[in-house]
Amino acid sequence: MSQEIALQAAAQFNTGCTKSNAIWLPKGPTSMSFRLQPPAPARPNRCQLFGPGSNAKLFEKMAGSAADVINIDLEDSVAPTDKDLARAQTIEAINSVDWGNKYLSVRINGLDTGWWYKDVVDLLEQAGDRLDQIMIPKAGCAADIYAVDALVTSLETAKGRQKKISFEAIIETSAGICHVEEIAAASPRMQALSLGAADFAASMGMATTGIGGTQANYYMLHEGNSYWPDPWHWATAKIVAACRTHGLLPVDGPFGDFGDDDGFRAQARRVATLGMVGKWAIHPKQIALANEVFTPSDEAVQEAREILEAMENAKANGEGATVYKGRLVDIASIKQAEVIVKQAEMIAG
Repeated sequence: MSQEIALQAAAQFNTGCTKSNAIWLPKGPTSMSFRLQPPAPARPNRCQLFGPGSNAKLFEKMAGSAADVINIDLEDSVAPTDKDLARAQTIEAINSVDWGNKYLSVRINGLDTGWWYKDVVDLLEQAGDRLDQIMIPKAGCAADIYAVDALVTSLETAKGRQKKISFEAIIETSAGICHVEEIAAASPRMQALSLGAADFAASMGMATTGIGGTQANYYMLHEGNSYWPDPWHWATAKIVAACRTHGLLPVDGPFGDFGDDDGFRAQARRVATLGMVGKWAIHPKQIALANEVFTPSDEAVQEAREILEAMENAKANGEGATVYKGRLVDIASIKQAEVIVKQAEMIAG
């Protein structure tokens, strides 16, 4: 093959188009390993507390809670006959309630409904600058994010809004998990992705009515004993990878049984281990549980600081690794320890 033909072939392969006999190479800042992954937004996101926009009595309580993020819901928790009321009450609350330092988000209705455009238009035209974020449910592809972005951008320009609205999308369909990376990269407004277990299970045809957590029929046998693995593990890992690649916050969704504190903790600890930064609360009692799991313990922070100190000493001695409490620590250990220390400092701040 001549050099010219080889260059043409390489150019064709790197156009971002998929062909059955071609190797697809992604375009943009993630296509080369020397390009650093962008950092996620530096804000606490341990707990996202949800409340229906149709229940105005909850707003002051939500504002006074220990949740980092408040999600006022216009979608699933609001009956079709209450959509207009919920929207109006939400706008009034955004403008009148003292939300303190909460990150304030509103979940709009799905793009497959006749309500979502009105949600966006009224929020951007009538709610003040206290609104931080719009949550987009059932995101299935990048075009979904683009559609909301186009409307929001037009409204911001028309109204002269100085504060730009951020986006969080929920991965809760089979299409969403298949296109999760393109969704993560769809707009500079994107700040977070959440896993919505219930709708995701329905979209996937999963034989379960549970919302999050382990499932009774999803079990393994070992020497006659059964144990329950995590059916959401693979989807969680895929969402975390997409978020970390594109500088977003990965968040776990709801745990339906709000009477099961141990089950909530177990689910939260699993996703925290996989890299998620927080979890939804659909009941006030879940706030403390989420904050407990996603706040680094004093012991973990102290150990992380000691690892960083040990590596600084090793570096001063011209060494690239050292031993800490009987185990090897190296450059990768520094990155892991820095994550814990920075998270603790951000929460404390």
